[in-house]
Amino acid sequence: MSDDTAAEAASAQESGTGAGAGGGEPELLVESRGGVLSVTFNRPARLNAMTWAMYDGLAEACERADADDGIRVLLLTGAGDAAFVAGTDIGQFAGFTDGADGVAYEQRMGAVVERLAAVQVPTIAAVRGYCVGGGLVIAAVCDLRVAAPSARFGVPIARTLGNCLAMPTHALLVDHLGPARALDMLLSARLLTAEEAHTAGFVTRIAAEEDLDTEAAQLAATLTEHAPLSMWAAKESVRRLRRANLPEDRDIIERAYGSEDFRNAVAAFAEKRPPTWRGK
Repeated sequence: MSDDTAAEAASAQESGTGAGAGGGEPELLVESRGGVLSVTFNRPARLNAMTWAMYDGLAEACERADADDGIRVLLLTGAGDAAFVAGTDIGQFAGFTDGADGVAYEQRMGAVVERLAAVQVPTIAAVRGYCVGGGLVIAAVCDLRVAAPSARFGVPIARTLGNCLAMPTHALLVDHLGPARALDMLLSARLLTAEEAHTAGFVTRIAAEEDLDTEAAQLAATLTEHAPLSMWAAKESVRRLRRANLPEDRDIIERAYGSEDFRNAVAAFAEKRPPTWRGK
């Protein structure tokens, strides 16, 4: 996979048709086996780009994980070989008219992400291919990440849409990557390789492409044998530390999502042409 793929991941959402893998399959596959609740993002033709229904389904899976004492681990994967999740489906931004729509979107997405962070059992993201935008946020809020060499991590919005991230997401990325590396990724809009993410400590371990699913399953099986309350105490403490004293960000989100740049970029995406930036 080429390193110059920041915009490619977004434009590839337009390729292919159908909500799921084809034949009317669900966009989200949820299966419980051996104490592990597996959630598969299932829109491979659109690089598993997230719809509102998929975000809602992820939140429901979190509720299921907490409600069932037999579930000890939540494992997230993407269908196909090309992506974990290539962000939120950009077509869903077409109806945004002002900054308030952006605030509502970030709050809605933030609620799902925080629900995933608050799941009482350990969470694992198994990543191959694109893990960008909302996909990066989902993976980042998981407790552990296993990646194949093809994995690419980033938030290329400075090249694609001209919107912004919410404050909790910035805190999450700075916590994982440090401020310098997080800003490098956000300002340059480049995608980190699996090796870079591993060196930064973001990726727990790298597995060969053909071994990724096995590696993730073995890690999940190991965690099912550990003390549930000890693991919960560790992850909940880290979550509270990260969220302590977060500053307000409504003005930032309103300015970015309410801009001409954002509206023009969404239109440019639909028309399959490069966006033009004016800083307004």
